[in-house]
Amino acid sequence: MDKLPDPLLISTPAQLNDMASELSDVPLIAVDTESNSLFAYQEQVCLIQFSTEQTDCLVDTLALDDISVLGELFNNPKIEKIFHAAEYDLLCLKRDYEFKFSNLFDTMVASRILGREKVGLGNLLAAEYKVKLEKKFQRADWGKRPISSEMLAYARLDTHYLIPLRYKLKEELEDSGYWPIAEEDFTRLSKANGKIPGPVGKNIWRINGVRDLSPQQTVILQELVNYRDTKGQAVKQPVFKVIGDKTLLAIAHEMPREIRHLNTIPGMTSKQIRRHGKNLIAAIKRGLQGEPMHPPRKPDFGDGYSDRLEALRDWRKAKARSLGVESDVVLPRDIMHEIAKQNPDSSKALKLIMATVPWRLGRYMKEIQAVLAKI
Repeated sequence: MDKLPDPLLISTPAQLNDMASELSDVPLIAVDTESNSLFAYQEQVCLIQFSTEQTDCLVDTLALDDISVLGELFNNPKIEKIFHAAEYDLLCLKRDYEFKFSNLFDTMVASRILGREKVGLGNLLAAEYKVKLEKKFQRADWGKRPISSEMLAYARLDTHYLIPLRYKLKEELEDSGYWPIAEEDFTRLSKANGKIPGPVGKNIWRINGVRDLSPQQTVILQELVNYRDTKGQAVKQPVFKVIGDKTLLAIAHEMPREIRHLNTIPGMTSKQIRRHGKNLIAAIKRGLQGEPMHPPRKPDFGDGYSDRLEALRDWRKAKARSLGVESDVVLPRDIMHEIAKQNPDSSKALKLIMATVPWRLGRYMKEIQAVLAKI
């Protein structure tokens, strides 16, 4: 790989405005973000990378009070924004800055539609351009300043090759006849309004294994999680760095009454016992006195829902296998579930459910209706 010129680090309002002005005149922009999820109670976007066919720019969002000028670029339908695995980046940017997006291209989504087995950016860059990404910076603290030159070099590689990769993948999508699927998925992606699962906070039902606890043990786990969340906020650390989920689950299961009994809990260290032991025992005592907790009820979608969903899953898997792609390329998961829930009894009703995927509707409507008719 030839040595690349240094990327331009954008850290002042004047630099940001100049960059935004220049980018507003180009048809394609590659974009990525870096966040500090492993080092903060509530993560935030710390760096935004932009590449054109001529230059690479890195925007230091922590050095800038206002980056709203970038919102015009992201929502400009005349400028195509190219991401790899865009969903997380989009949700982070929407969460932190309320940006809106239009005209997207996702190189990972495109690779999956084409049936590629290895769709990670590192795999694609190695296969196409003999470029090796340095994995050690994937878990780096992007909130730390100053950012090292090594980290800046790593960050720019996340976008530097996305534009030529996009050209190649789009040509393959058009040649294979799958470009309409990609267009549907890119449009759906731009309108995604989900939320990133942040810190577990006080929601214990996201912890794997909670439903195996008794109602009283569940109350104890809730009290333990409440304490951990308060502590995480106080020390500005991710909650898993305070005490891990598995350890809290084990404490709730064993219900130790004295600090010395915490030594028997898998995952508890002597340092954690010294730091948190008294508060953990207090949380257990509160839990023992609390009202028993039961899991929230799963929504009831009526008779036949489970059978319809299973039949649609089986059809989708078989269709995907015949095409050599992943199942959600045939039919997105959320739409499959909506079809199973609503059980559309007419073409008009099915069209309403599949309004965001018109190509798939035209291709698979009769097959889907045949699946539902058998239930």
